[in-house]
Amino acid sequence: MKQAAWADTAADLQRHFDTVVIAQWLSRGFDARIGLPHEALDQSGEPMPDARYRAMACARQLYVYARLTGEQAKAHAARLFDALLRYFHDERRHAWVFSVDAQGQVLDAAQDLYSHAFVVLACATYFARSRDARALQHMLSTARLVEERFGDGDGLYHAALCANGTPVKGPEQNPIMHLTEAYQAAALVAEPIWFAQTLRRIAEGVAQRFLDPQTQCIAELPLGTADNRIEPGHQFEWYSLLHSMPQVYEGLNLPAAVPRGCVWARARGVAPDTEGVCAALDMNAGMRDGSQRIWAQAEYARYLALTGDRPALGRQLARFKERFLHARGWREVLGADGALQRADMPSTTPYHLMTAYAALRA
Repeated sequence: MKQAAWADTAADLQRHFDTVVIAQWLSRGFDARIGLPHEALDQSGEPMPDARYRAMACARQLYVYARLTGEQAKAHAARLFDALLRYFHDERRHAWVFSVDAQGQVLDAAQDLYSHAFVVLACATYFARSRDARALQHMLSTARLVEERFGDGDGLYHAALCANGTPVKGPEQNPIMHLTEAYQAAALVAEPIWFAQTLRRIAEGVAQRFLDPQTQCIAELPLGTADNRIEPGHQFEWYSLLHSMPQVYEGLNLPAAVPRGCVWARARGVAPDTEGVCAALDMNAGMRDGSQRIWAQAEYARYLALTGDRPALGRQLARFKERFLHARGWREVLGADGALQRADMPSTTPYHLMTAYAALRA
């Protein structure tokens, strides 16, 4: 694809994001009755019934609108930040609940690392935009909570605690990756030395316990765990995170290995005819899940942009636009045959689109 065509496609994607995605979550995607984003819209852009509202979903929406310019986005980010505190912050336990029900009452009081990571990320991003001291306070207190309660005693973190704080899940790659993302954002607004030291410890722990020596990929579960898997999309996501702060990771094993893991994942997990990224491979490169999720396509686009592979990026963006986007939104999951496998458009997906499109602009 020629440079002009590549740029035209990227511009089309950004316009779609601005005029369709961002606009719909400001209007029909926001439940004014309760003051929280709906969990999902259907393919026509109408809200689907909400059985619950999750802290992580609210935090991801806050991250998106806190990064946008303009007074409308600024006001909506403030609304989302207030909702995050009002519904999900448990002042008694100094923690964040997983979800509330349709009336805003606590539904699941479990504490999961994934949600806490996105709270840190959202608060860091919102503070950078608003300078609201409450956001900085909650960013720092939540990071401290993570270190005190989720640590597994071996340099990494439990994935989940029950309501009373007892660990119920051991370390998992995905929440640790998003905690890395959150601490990187936090380092830009406060305590850069502490966050950098912690990020180096996390990277070393991931390399020791999740990095497969054969593929150079980061597995979803600690090495040696039965029924483990490799998700190509997460290899590309890790590449972007490590690429964003090279000075923090200088001399460590993980930033040296991840580019090689991405080459392996790209060769085995990306369909050459559609440029579609599969959901998961097994540890021997067999197809574990051939479905294609939009977030993995977005992370692949970000990876291609950061590596400067513009011919591949041009092909991938064209197929992505054709296969995953439509006039009222997007297709969340396609089968390997291209058939739609999920009819919903979750409120969490704009976060992935935003990070990918930011790399295209850069």
